[in-house]
Amino acid sequence: MTVEPLIFELSSPGRRAARFPAPDVPDAELPSDLRRESLEWPEVSEIDVVRHFTRLSQKNHAIDISMYPLGSCTMKYNPRINEQVARLNGFANIHPLAPEETVQGALELMYDLQGILGEISGFDAVTLQPAAGAHGELTGCLMIRAWHHERGDTGRTKMLIPDSAHGTNPATARMAGFDVVTVPSDDRGNTDIDAVRELVGPDTAGLMITNPNTLGLWDEHIKGMIDIVHEAGGLVYNDGANFNAILGIARPGDLGIDVMHFNLHKTFSTPHGGGGPGSGPVGVAQRLADYLPAPIVVRVDEEDGPRYTWQEPPKSIGKLHGFNGNFGMHVRAYNYIRMHGASGLRQVSEDAVLNANYLRARLHNDYHVPHDRTCMHEFVASASRQKKENGVRTVDIAKRLLDFGIHPPTTYFPLIIAEAIMIEPTETESRESLDYFADCMLQIAEEARTDPDMVKNAPHTTEYKRLDEVGANRQLNLRWVRERELEPQAAD
Repeated sequence: MTVEPLIFELSSPGRRAARFPAPDVPDAELPSDLRRESLEWPEVSEIDVVRHFTRLSQKNHAIDISMYPLGSCTMKYNPRINEQVARLNGFANIHPLAPEETVQGALELMYDLQGILGEISGFDAVTLQPAAGAHGELTGCLMIRAWHHERGDTGRTKMLIPDSAHGTNPATARMAGFDVVTVPSDDRGNTDIDAVRELVGPDTAGLMITNPNTLGLWDEHIKGMIDIVHEAGGLVYNDGANFNAILGIARPGDLGIDVMHFNLHKTFSTPHGGGGPGSGPVGVAQRLADYLPAPIVVRVDEEDGPRYTWQEPPKSIGKLHGFNGNFGMHVRAYNYIRMHGASGLRQVSEDAVLNANYLRARLHNDYHVPHDRTCMHEFVASASRQKKENGVRTVDIAKRLLDFGIHPPTTYFPLIIAEAIMIEPTETESRESLDYFADCMLQIAEEARTDPDMVKNAPHTTEYKRLDEVGANRQLNLRWVRERELEPQAAD
C-alpha cells in the first residue's frame, strides 16, 4: 500500500484557525447579488495552516538558502533592515488617497529618492511611477515618441535594438508603436557600430540599448553610437537592468543617454519577482523632463519650511500606474542607498564585477566562453563543447546543479550564444560561496566527460525529478480543484 502525504486536502468540518469577537456594530443586510449560499472555504486548524505553508516554502529555492546566480536578474540578498523600515507605521499604514498634508514624510522620501536616483545616474529628472522594468521601458518609449511628435517629426517610426539587448526591449518598442530594427553584435560582443551607422536615418526614432549588455560586457563603442544616433535626430534609451555593474563608476546621463529605467530589485535590493511588487523608475535628460508621467513630487519652499506636493509636467504622457508607484519599494531602495552612501554603492559594483571575473577565470578552461575578455557583473559561458563531445546540454548542467543545492544560472539566453549559460554571482556572495559554485561546475564538466549519463539524468536528489516543461507550458493547470469536484475520469 502506498501512503500519499496530505498536501492540499486538509479541510475538516468544524476546525478553525482563528476566532473573532462578536461585532460591536449592528448587523447589516448585504445585497442579495453579493451573497452566496456557501463559500466552500477550507476548515483547518492553525497548526494545519502553519505546516501547509511551511512545507510549501521548503519546496522552493531562495536566496536565503543558497546561491542564486541568475544572469541578468541580479538575485542579490535583500537586507532585512529594508523590510523593517518599510514596515514602519508611517510608511506601511498610509493610504494613497490620504490628504497630502498628512503624508509629508512619505512625499519627502519620494522627492529625495527622485533626486538621489538622478544624481547616481546623471539624469535631470526622475519618475517613480512605473511598476516594473518593462513598464519603465514602455514609459521611456512613449516619451521618445511624444518628443518626436511634439516637434512634428512623425516619420520617425523605427527603433534600433541590438541583438545583445535585454529580452523585453523589442516587445516594448512594438507596444509603443515602433518598428524594430535589429543591430548585430561584432566579434568582441559590442553592438556593431558600422551597422548602426548604416541603419540610422530620417526614420530613426532612437536606439534602445542595454549597457552593460546581456553578454555581461561594457560596449566599447557606446559613446560613438550615441553620437551617431543623436546626429541623425534620434534619442537613446538605455535599459538599466545591468546598472548594478557601474554604480559610482559611470553615469549613463553623462554619456549622452536620454532616458533609462532603474530596476530597484536588481540594483537597490528590493524584493524580486513574486516577492515584489516591482518598481521601475525612469530617469531622463532635460529635453524629456516635460514628458514624464503625471504626477511627480515637487518641493515648494515656504516661510515655515518646505512643503511637498504633486505636479503634472506640462507635456506629460499621462498616468501609467494606479496611484503613484509601488511606495513600499521606494522605501526599501531609499534605505539601501542611504545605508551604503556613495562609496558603498561603488563598492557594490566593484565587488559584483570582481566576483563575475573570478568565476569566469575559474571556468573558462572547462566551458567555452565566447567573449573571454574582462566582463562586468556577469558573463556568458556555453555548453557547446559538452554537447558536441558527449551530448550533454545546458539544460542537463542546470538540472545537475540542483543536486548541489544551487539554483541554476539563466540558460539559453542571450539567444545569440548557442547553449548559453548566463552567470551572475552578484556582490553578496563570499569567496567560499563562489568557490563552491565553481567547484560544482568543474565537477559537472568532468562528469560530462567521464559519466555523461549522470548529468543527462539529473537531478538525482530533489523531491521532483525532470518535469515535462514543454507539456506544462502547453497544458496550463493554474487552479487547484477540490477532488470531489473533478470528473471521475479526470480523477482516475
